[in-house]
Amino acid sequence: MTGHPSLPSWRDTPTRTDIEDFVAAVTVGPDAVPVEERIAVFDNDGTLWPEKPMITQLHYVVEQWRAAAERTPELAERQPYLAAVSGDYGWLGTAIDKHYGGDDSDLTIIIQALVGLTHGMSVEDYARSVAEFYRTAQHPTLKRPYSQTVYQPMVELLRYLEHHGFTCYIVSGGERDFMRPMTKANYGIPPERVVGSAFGLTWDDADATVRYSSSLAFFDDGPEKPVRIWTRIGRRPLFVGGNSNGDTAMMDFARRGPRPGFAILIHHDDPSRGDTPYDAGAEKALASADDKGYTVVSVKDDWATVFPAAP
Repeated sequence: MTGHPSLPSWRDTPTRTDIEDFVAAVTVGPDAVPVEERIAVFDNDGTLWPEKPMITQLHYVVEQWRAAAERTPELAERQPYLAAVSGDYGWLGTAIDKHYGGDDSDLTIIIQALVGLTHGMSVEDYARSVAEFYRTAQHPTLKRPYSQTVYQPMVELLRYLEHHGFTCYIVSGGERDFMRPMTKANYGIPPERVVGSAFGLTWDDADATVRYSSSLAFFDDGPEKPVRIWTRIGRRPLFVGGNSNGDTAMMDFARRGPRPGFAILIHHDDPSRGDTPYDAGAEKALASADDKGYTVVSVKDDWATVFPAAP
């Protein structure tokens, strides 16, 4: 199957061949997996689009935190509002890297400030606010709309898998309702197939509205990912895409099933085409890739194109 036209942004490397050979093995012939069992799940940030210099949702909330600090100036004296007001986002990036390394002390501070932004807001109002952000915001370093910062090879992979009978889901540490307004347009994945972290929800009977509570219902990362895959989908995935230590549990969920699945680990190693290279937060996943059977995808070597051409 080498050279399949559905993957034009993938170079003709052993990585691409491994992907095509696996898909052929599970979709053709007497050993083909039934269509209803062809489940593919993908992390979002760092897998389907960039997560550096900061995760997209942080860009959105930084604007909200900055506005909150303008209304209440004393907030600017502490994190994460200090980072938002000063424009020094290093603390935010370090907090995420510390999480992937097993230290959630700063991430807890971020989450507490996150839920404070949506407490009492209706789900519809939040969706409108997020949609407006996506309509106007630009990536801070690429200087293009977020819709033009998706990884072109990964969008092609989604279509390629769907062509072969797979149903694709997003399973991300990102907040579910922040992703839903953009996944159909960016990835072709409808909102009902988005699994992510979630703010708590409450029912407001007075105006028949679902509103956000003051807590986080769950954080969909690490061991929580296979749990959420099972509760939402009810099947082991057959194909998994991730990029960090937080994705290894769901990758193992696929790899160590009754019929071993396929797992790709995106390695950001190309400093020349606008995608920030880094290993921080992925060290454990990269170190264990050979032993666990992950297929490491080199942005530098395996992708002929990184981002879609500007319109």
